[in-house]
Amino acid sequence: MPFELPYPLQFHGIISTIGPMDILDIFIVAVILYKVYVMLQDTRAITLVKGILVLLGVTMVCSWLELHVISWLLQKAVTLLFVALPIVFQPELRRALEHLGQGKFLGPSVLLDDEEAQSVVRELAKAVKVMSANKTGALIVIERNMGLNDISATGIQIDGLITADFLLNVFIPNTPLHDGAAIVRGKRLIAAGCLLPLTENRSLSTELGTRHRAAIGLSEQCDALVVVVSEETGTISVAENGRMVRHLDTEKLKNILRPAFTSPQKGLKDLIRNWRKKK
Repeated sequence: MPFELPYPLQFHGIISTIGPMDILDIFIVAVILYKVYVMLQDTRAITLVKGILVLLGVTMVCSWLELHVISWLLQKAVTLLFVALPIVFQPELRRALEHLGQGKFLGPSVLLDDEEAQSVVRELAKAVKVMSANKTGALIVIERNMGLNDISATGIQIDGLITADFLLNVFIPNTPLHDGAAIVRGKRLIAAGCLLPLTENRSLSTELGTRHRAAIGLSEQCDALVVVVSEETGTISVAENGRMVRHLDTEKLKNILRPAFTSPQKGLKDLIRNWRKKK
């Protein structure tokens, strides 16, 4: 019988082989996995990930129990599933690559300071409240980490400072800009009258019109926050990550909008900066 070291000595031997580069390697992988989780959180993709993990778990259990036929079928299914992953996760992969290309993968970008963010949110909420009361249809897209230059190119370039009166004039009924979407970047309205992609989700309520479907469609493809005012009922809604929250009042709208301009989450750059300050 071969001689085996006690578990504490085995553990100590493993630890002694870990060097600084190994620690750096583990840290980088942990950061990447965390950012992937944050990107998938509260999206339909997280449900697919859970399904894949369950399938892998069942495959391992069946293999351990020596259920050969079921194990063979599950192994083939897992192989086909990994081939289909790029198709199933196409929106999420596109989002990750765009984050990486824009240099925003390691941490969220803070577009405005607190005072500017509060001012923009206040002006947006004020304009939306008036449009809701007057039943003026509106579609306002708040750009976040992912650039929307391709969307803004479909409309009319404006680049104006955001105020409630300015937004109300953009969405005056029976004008060229009324039926399209307005794109907000930071504290400026960069374009109006823009075209948005419609969602292909057929399970949505028939109450949702073209504006709502366009809002959901864009939110499925990027991380933008889309505010919708119904022309029929004046209802205020917000679309994010392919989901829509409806029947909002002004205060709830403000609470949803604030993180879009100054995220409370600290990115890796902010953590490193704060660590240096403490030293």
